[in-house]
Amino acid sequence: MAAESPKHVYSFGGGSAEGRADMKALLGGKGANLAEMANLGLPVPPGFTITAEVCTAYNAARGSYPPSLAAQVSDALASVEKIAGASFGDARNPLLVSVRSGARASMPGMMDTVLNLGLNDKTVEGLAAKSADRRFAYDSYRRFISMYSDVVLGVDHAEFEDILGGFKEQRGYALDTEVTAEDWLGLIARYKALVEAETGTPFPQDPQAQLWGAIGAVFNSWNGARAITYRRLNGIPEDWGTAVNVQAMVFGNMGDSSATGVAFTRNPATGAKELYGEFLVNAQGEDVVAGIRTPQNITERARKEAGSEAPSLEALMPATFAELQQHFDLLERHYRDMQDMEFTIQAGKLWMLQTRTGKRTAKAALRIAVDMAEEGLIGKAEAVLRINPASLDQLLHPTLDPKAKREVIATGLPASPGAASGEIVFDADEAERLKALNRRVILVRIETSPEDIHGMHAAEGILTTRGGMTSHAAVVARGMGKPCVSGAGSLRIDYAAGTMSVMGVNLKKGDVITIDGSAGQVMKGEVATIQPELSGDFAMLMSWADGLRRMGVRANAETPHDARTARDFGAEGIGLCRTEHMFFEAGRIQAVREMILADKLEARRAALAKLLPMQREDFIELFEIMAGLPVTIRLLDPPLHEFLPQADHEIEEVAEQMNANADQLRARVAELKEFNPMLGHRGVRLLISYPEIAEMQTRAIFEAATEVARRTGKAPIPEVMVPLVASKNELDRVKDRVVAVAEQVAKETGVAIAYSVGTMIELPRAALRAAEIAESADFFSFGTNDLTQTTFGISRDDAARFIGEYTAKGVFKFDPFISLDIEGVGELVRIGTERGRGVKPGLKAGICGEHGGDPASIAFCEKIKLDYVSCSPFRVPIARLAAAQASLSNS
Repeated sequence: MAAESPKHVYSFGGGSAEGRADMKALLGGKGANLAEMANLGLPVPPGFTITAEVCTAYNAARGSYPPSLAAQVSDALASVEKIAGASFGDARNPLLVSVRSGARASMPGMMDTVLNLGLNDKTVEGLAAKSADRRFAYDSYRRFISMYSDVVLGVDHAEFEDILGGFKEQRGYALDTEVTAEDWLGLIARYKALVEAETGTPFPQDPQAQLWGAIGAVFNSWNGARAITYRRLNGIPEDWGTAVNVQAMVFGNMGDSSATGVAFTRNPATGAKELYGEFLVNAQGEDVVAGIRTPQNITERARKEAGSEAPSLEALMPATFAELQQHFDLLERHYRDMQDMEFTIQAGKLWMLQTRTGKRTAKAALRIAVDMAEEGLIGKAEAVLRINPASLDQLLHPTLDPKAKREVIATGLPASPGAASGEIVFDADEAERLKALNRRVILVRIETSPEDIHGMHAAEGILTTRGGMTSHAAVVARGMGKPCVSGAGSLRIDYAAGTMSVMGVNLKKGDVITIDGSAGQVMKGEVATIQPELSGDFAMLMSWADGLRRMGVRANAETPHDARTARDFGAEGIGLCRTEHMFFEAGRIQAVREMILADKLEARRAALAKLLPMQREDFIELFEIMAGLPVTIRLLDPPLHEFLPQADHEIEEVAEQMNANADQLRARVAELKEFNPMLGHRGVRLLISYPEIAEMQTRAIFEAATEVARRTGKAPIPEVMVPLVASKNELDRVKDRVVAVAEQVAKETGVAIAYSVGTMIELPRAALRAAEIAESADFFSFGTNDLTQTTFGISRDDAARFIGEYTAKGVFKFDPFISLDIEGVGELVRIGTERGRGVKPGLKAGICGEHGGDPASIAFCEKIKLDYVSCSPFRVPIARLAAAQASLSNS
C-alpha cells in the first residue's frame, strides 16, 4: 500500500475550515486566521492555504514543488469554485482569485501579492457581462496586468504608472475613477505592449500558468531583499518560510455600493478603546495602503476630529457599519487582543479578508494591556507578557519641548508618535549611508514602499506627502518606534533637484527639519526637546512587573544626573559606578596627571590627597540619591596612559598647564604605552602596583558613607568592587587594603558602616577559578563587556569592522556585544556562579555589562538564578519588564 502524500493544502470557506488559529507555524498568520474566522462563521471568501513547509521545500529544491502539490491545489480550487459558484478560467462565469503571502510573523508589505488573477482577454468580457459593469471589469484587468507583471514578470510598476499618469494628464483627469471603460481598453493594450517589449513574450493568457507563476513569485519573495532586511531587523528566522493564500476575489471597486478598508479594534497610536480605520468607496485594497487616494474615516467621531468633509462609513453605509462593528467586537473578544482587519464591501455585501494582532506603538501597547487586564479580558501576568521590553525605548526618548520656538511649515497626519530632528534625505540608500557616518536624518518621500525599509530603519523619522494613518509609512514607522508624519499634501518634493518646498519655504537635501509624529507637524530647523515622564499606564504595568520578577534591577551610573535618572526609572541601586569617569572632569585631571608623573610614593600620595575630597563629594551625592540602596563602586580600572595626553602638541599644552617639564611628561607617556592596554597594566594589577590609589578611593567611599549616615540617619550600603581579578591572591591583596582603610575610618569617626568587598568576573580564568575566589569575595559581578572581549579574543573597539559582515553571513547569529553569547560567555557566567555558590551558598551575583539591559540576556540571567542585572539608566525599565517576563517564563 502506497504511503499517503503529506498534506500541503488546507481549505477554508463556506462556514468551516481545515485549519485553526493555532496552526500559524504551518499556515502562516494570515492562513491560520482566515481559517479561524471561517470557523467562527464570519463572511470569509473561500480559498485555500499552501503551507510554509512547501516554501521551505521549494527554495531548497531551487524552484521545484513537491510532487503531490499540483493535485492538492486542483482539488482545493474545485472546492472554491463550488462555494463561489464560478469556474476558474471560465469565459462566461470566471472565478478570480488573489494570491498573497502569509508568514508566521506579520511582515506587512514585505512580500508579494497579486489580485484579480484569472483575468485574460476572454474572462474579462465574462466579468463585464456578469457584473453589468464594463468599466469595473477593465479596471480590474489593468490592475491585474500591472501587478502580475511587476511581481511575477519583473516589469517595474512605475512604468505602468507613467503610462496611466501621462494619459490622465493628457485627458485632464484628476482621479482614476474618471477613466472610462473605453479608456481602460486602450490602456490595457498599451500595458500588454509594454510587457511584450520588456519580456519578449506576450502577457500570459492561461489562468493556470498565471496561478503557478504567482505562487512561485510569493515563495521567491521570501528571499527578496526587503523581506531579508525585515527578517534581520525583527529577528525572524529564515527557515520559517511563508505560506501562500489563494482566495476568491471580492471587489470593492464595483461602484458606489462597494468599498474596501482597514480597521483596528483600538487606536494603534494611543491604545484608546475606539474603532480606528479608513476606507475608500469604489476601490481595491491596495488603494487604501498605497496612499494613491486620500482615505475616508470609518467612524463619524474620527471624521469630525480630522475635520474631514468626506462622509464616514458609519454615515454612508450604516447597516454595513453595524455588522462590521459586531464582527470587530467578536474578533477582539475571541483573540483577546487588539485586531488589525481588512474588509471589502461588494455591492453592499460585507466580506472579512483578514484579521491579525495589530501592530501598535509602545504607548498604545501599554494602554491596551492595562485596559484589557482591568476589563477582565486578560490577567495581569499576561498583560506584562504582552509588552515587548525593547519597545519601551519608544517611551524613553525626548519629545518636543512645548516652550520651544517652532516654525511650522506643514501639517500632515500624526501617523506615529514621537519627535525627531535631522537632515533632509530623499533616498533610502542615502539615509543608510549617512547613518553609518553618525549623521541624523529624516527620510522625506512622496510615499514609502517596502523597498525603503532599510532607509526607514536608518532615519530618525519619516515624512511623506501621501498616505493615511494605515499607509506603509505609518504602519512600519509605528512598528519601529519611529516618529512619522504622513499625508503632508502641501509639500512639493522634487527628487531630481533634491528639494522640498511649501508655502514659499524652499529646503534642500542636508537642511535640518523637525517632525512631531504626535501632532503631525513639520518644522524648519531643530526644535528643543524634553525628557519623557513615565506615569499612568506605564507606572501601572511596571508595578505589576515588579511584583512578578525575582531579580533585582540596578543601574550603571557615576554622575548625579545618571543616578537620578536611574532612580526615576525604578533602579534598585547602582550595580556599577565607574570611578575613572569622575577623574576626567576639569579640575581633577591635573591632579590625576600629577599622581601619574610622580616618581616617589610621597608625591603620589600628595596628588591623591587633592583627589580625595572630590571623590568623597562624588560618593556623598550618589549615596544620598540612592537613599539606602546598594551602590557598587568599582575601584580604578583603566590603564594610566588613558589619563595622559598623546599627541605632541597636547603634551606641550599639558606640561605648560601643570608647570611641568614637557620632556619628562613625554617620557612618562612613552613609558606607560602598551601594545595591548585592554590586557595590560590595569584594574587589580594597577591597584597592586599602586595600593595608595585603592586606599584613597576606599577612604573617600567610607568617609562619604559616614557623612551621609550622619546627615540622613540612614547608612548607605557600599559595595567595593575590585576589577579584572584572575586569582584569589590578587583579590586578597587589594581587599586587605580596603578592610584596613574601612576600619581606620570607623575608628576615626566612631561610625561603623556595613559593607562588602567583591570582584568583577571579566576574565575566563576568574570564572573557572570562581570557587577559590569566592572564599574572599562577598559578591560576584560579571563584567560581560570585557568577559565577551576576553572570551572571543575580540576587541570591542575594533569589532565593528567585521561583526556586521559576520552577522550578515551567518557566522554569528547576532553581535555578542549587544546580546550575550549564551553558549560561550554565558557558559562561563553559569560556571562562575555555580562554583562560587558551591563554596559560599547564597553568594550574591549579578551582571553589569550592557547585556544587563538586553531582554534575551536577562532571560538567561534568570535561568541561572543571578540576583540582579545592572544596565544604563535608560534601559532600566526594559530590564524590569524583561526580568518579570523571564520570571514568568521560568515559573
